[in-house]
Amino acid sequence: MTEPAKVRPFEGLTIPAAGTFTIDPAHTTVGFSVRHLVVSKVRGRFTEVGGTINVSANPLESTVEVVIGAASIDTGQADRDNHVRSADFLDLEKYPNVTYRSTGVKSHSGSEFVLSGELTIRDVTRDVDLAVEYGGTVISPFGQEVIAFTATTEIEREEFGITWNQAIEAGGVAVGKKVKIELDIEATRTP
Repeated sequence: MTEPAKVRPFEGLTIPAAGTFTIDPAHTTVGFSVRHLVVSKVRGRFTEVGGTINVSANPLESTVEVVIGAASIDTGQADRDNHVRSADFLDLEKYPNVTYRSTGVKSHSGSEFVLSGELTIRDVTRDVDLAVEYGGTVISPFGQEVIAFTATTEIEREEFGITWNQAIEAGGVAVGKKVKIELDIEATRTP
C-alpha cells in the first residue's frame, strides 16, 4: 500500500510537510529565450540540472540550491551551442556550472511566491528574483512523493560578463541583452 503524501495546510494551500526534496532532472526543464537579429527569438534549454529544495517548518524559510551543467546547453543547432559554450559566452572550460541559491521568500499570494536568490554565471554572482508558482504535491505511480513548481525571471546577460555581440547591417545587434528564463521543476522527497 502506498503511503499518502506528507502535506499540511498553509494559508489556503496544501503544501508538503517539512523535508528535503531532490530535483528530478528527467522531469525538470531549464529553458531560456533571447532575441536574435532584433526580430526573432532563439530558444534553448539546459539538459543537466540538479539540486535540492529544503521545505522548512516555516514554509517562508524554505531554501533552494540548483546546479546547471553549462555544457548541456541545447538550442537545436550544434554550431550555435558550441559558440555559447565558448569564452564568448559561458566559457565552460573555466566555468562549467551555473548555480542558483535562494536567499529568502520576498513575497507570496496564494500559490504564487517571489523567491530571492543569487545566480552565478561565469563566476559573477547577481541577485535574481524568481516568480514561482507552486503546482502541488502528489504521489507518483512509483510511490514517490513529488512536488512541482514553475518559475520565471529575466536577466541582463552583460551583468554576468557575457558581452559578445555583432552589429547587423539593418541596425541593432545579433544577440539581445535580455534573457528570459523559464523553469518547470519536479522534485522527489529524500527519504
